[in-house]
Amino acid sequence: MGVSCVRQRRLRLAVDIGGTFTDLVLLDEAEGRITAVKTLTTPGEPSLGVLSGIAKICAAAGAHFADVSDLVHGTTLVTNAVIERKGARTALVTTEGFRDLLEMARETSYDSYDLFLPTPAPLVPRYLRFTIRERVSATGVIQVPVADEDIDALCVSLRNAAVESVAVCFLNSFKNFANEDRVGQGIRRRLPGISVTTSSEVIPEIREYERFSTTVINAYTKPPTVRYVDDLAQRFGQEGFEGDFSLMLSNGGIIRADLSRQFPVRLIESGPAAGVLASAYYGRLTGHDTLVGFDMGGTTAKAGMVDGGQPQVTVESEVAREARFHKGSGLPVKVPSVDLIEIGAGGGSIARVDRLGLLKVGPRSSGADPGPACYGLGGQEATVTDADLLMGYLNADYFAGGDMSLDIRSARKALGTLAGHLGTDAVGVARGVFQIVNENMAQAIRVHIIEQGRDPRRYALVATGGAGPVHAYDVALRLGLSRLIVPFHGGVASAMGLLTAPVRLDYVQSYVCDLDQMDWDEVGARFGQMERQAKGELRGLPEDFTFERSADMRYIGQGYEIHVPLPDVSLDAASATEVRKAFHTAYEKVFGRLAHSSEGDVPIEVLNWRLTLLGPTPSRFTPNVERESHSANVPTPKPHVTRPVYFPPAQQPVSCPVFRHEQLQPGMKLNGPCVIEARQSAATVGPGGAVEVDRFLNLLIAVAPG
Repeated sequence: MGVSCVRQRRLRLAVDIGGTFTDLVLLDEAEGRITAVKTLTTPGEPSLGVLSGIAKICAAAGAHFADVSDLVHGTTLVTNAVIERKGARTALVTTEGFRDLLEMARETSYDSYDLFLPTPAPLVPRYLRFTIRERVSATGVIQVPVADEDIDALCVSLRNAAVESVAVCFLNSFKNFANEDRVGQGIRRRLPGISVTTSSEVIPEIREYERFSTTVINAYTKPPTVRYVDDLAQRFGQEGFEGDFSLMLSNGGIIRADLSRQFPVRLIESGPAAGVLASAYYGRLTGHDTLVGFDMGGTTAKAGMVDGGQPQVTVESEVAREARFHKGSGLPVKVPSVDLIEIGAGGGSIARVDRLGLLKVGPRSSGADPGPACYGLGGQEATVTDADLLMGYLNADYFAGGDMSLDIRSARKALGTLAGHLGTDAVGVARGVFQIVNENMAQAIRVHIIEQGRDPRRYALVATGGAGPVHAYDVALRLGLSRLIVPFHGGVASAMGLLTAPVRLDYVQSYVCDLDQMDWDEVGARFGQMERQAKGELRGLPEDFTFERSADMRYIGQGYEIHVPLPDVSLDAASATEVRKAFHTAYEKVFGRLAHSSEGDVPIEVLNWRLTLLGPTPSRFTPNVERESHSANVPTPKPHVTRPVYFPPAQQPVSCPVFRHEQLQPGMKLNGPCVIEARQSAATVGPGGAVEVDRFLNLLIAVAPG
């Protein structure tokens, strides 16, 4: 439905680039009117797909790009640059004697029984790692200062190596960054065309390998990120856009695009983080604050937890895993990120028969090019989308709202190529693909929830993404969940999540000390430094922001720490008791018990102090689809069509009513089995399920075995 073109109206646009589709949502804040579209991603040059989608959504809304006052973008550019090894030619400069730290990594192994375990190769090869004479002690004392002649010789080597970017990481620089800063500034003066990243700018935090890895990733991705952001901003300007351009960060916040260029490592989970924000948003609309956000797109599925209405955030993650879903097999990244698990399951995940004659699905994906066989774009291999089409879940003439037509014959042919190996027919393969991919996703989500010390049965599942609502009912059954929420705009939920994100930046400084021996003046000085840094970075932005403080703490003797929100009190000797209580609360929440019988048994240690800057949350819009419900006059919903649909484990199809989501009204109730088609997705409800439509047209589904 269109809107009148009024330049004064506040229009906000969100753009999320996925592996298969680019999703766009345009919000008219004055009216709460939402326009949403999907367009195929253009992997070779993502900006082309973005501009094509913008033209498409503006035409659908009756607006012009110049009318948009605020554009928020989520991108997997940084992650893809690392995974595909398409970053800048990068050098590492480190302390003499520590050239091979990236290669040595950690002693731990992600699979103790594999003697030939693949490990991620460093982003910087050995011949591009340079050392310099310098030394800072473990207490922060400069024992060997850096000599000017050594910086001169280093710069000659860097110039001869023709590097585009440099990471500078010194031993113990988190204690005293004077040597590191001196070398970084020296390179900038002598080689002004080279991008320079120092670890003290990115992550002044204890643990050398994680600090080195994070700094190198930032340096490696900085030049391509700068080019990408600048190119997009230029193209937007050429199309008449003069509003604010922001990017989504991994932590669930946004930052102005020009500020994101300095620290691209903060964008490592840019797009996926928005999906969990969307789950929290829909939780508020439907009155739920304990949720699992489940987003299944064309390439991968992701899941994240929402507790108390807030997405869970972790301070350490991984990228470019050798064993894709095995923790410890990737490159560590020490930046706050929305806590997500990634599962190799999307609409484009390819089915195959392994050497044992067993059916397997994923993690390899057909992506957007060539895509599933049913897309008719050249794909020949059977995928999850082909299986969903053959089982009756998808409408070949109403895929992506009718913008794409699916070829069921090609889907049947692709699945049929596997049927002979499995002793079944194409539909039998499709049923197997559906069940295998759902079990893979349910198992990964179950483990993730339990690892957090939570009971999966307490959670409601929010299904988003193009494929999420198709598979969510069966996934919820496998998890033992009784509640499922399918949002009205669930097919473009990550883009919706971008519109709900506040400005957010995170800072950290390491100061390791026993809580009972803490120098609280030093703690205050550290927080003062971080506040000044935050205000400096946000110069020119609105000043209505707040600060939140937290710390990484552990019992002395433990190898790993937990994240602890700090009480909103003056941090001094008198507040130590409150800090100790906060630690005990957080520890018991994670592990279900304390490490002692009384509060004074085991001393507590603080490793890192963290500061989060939070800007104002965008106005919490309510969708314009809200309609009044008069329960006495709610008509009986009428199906759009009826078609045969398979609901495993039953081997025969049932005659299933198919409804159009846009035609439903608040208060309507439906019983499973049924299919509810929307422009960006389709929701399946199995036998035993029951659906109620809320006032925002979200589907509130009671899950029960049929």
